[in-house]
Amino acid sequence: MKKVPMTVEGAALLRDELQRLKSVERPRIIAAIAEARAHGDLKENAEYHAAREQQGFAEGRIQEIEGKLSNIQIIDVTQLENSGKVIFGSTVKMLNLKTEKEVTYKIVGEDEADIKVAKISVTSPIARGLIGKYVGDTVEVQTPEGMISFEIIDVEYI
Repeated sequence: MKKVPMTVEGAALLRDELQRLKSVERPRIIAAIAEARAHGDLKENAEYHAAREQQGFAEGRIQEIEGKLSNIQIIDVTQLENSGKVIFGSTVKMLNLKTEKEVTYKIVGEDEADIKVAKISVTSPIARGLIGKYVGDTVEVQTPEGMISFEIIDVEYI
């Protein structure tokens, strides 16, 4: 199976979620099922069915996270010498040449991407256009709004 790139932070968040699901959510759900069972007739017992549904979601998420963790390749850019090249895990400051606005993105794995905190997936059009480029390069990226030109101002390995 193909290894999936992930940052150190992304892997830690997945491990934390897995730990929480196993040590907090799973016991809570099991207790809720036991309590609902104690109330008698399971056919008409809404609490029992809700708890079983929660159990299904939690167990599915546990399996999903364990599968992802078994296939990740953790990339720690802080251990690499910064050559000014845009790579997976780097934080890129760019100037939109049309609007003259600066934007900064961190290039992360698909599971870590969150545009609200300026983390874009390595498979996104912007990241694909940036990977392999250097500080000072101009990059043209096809976006839903059309072609946008960026100048790479800074690349950090943080």
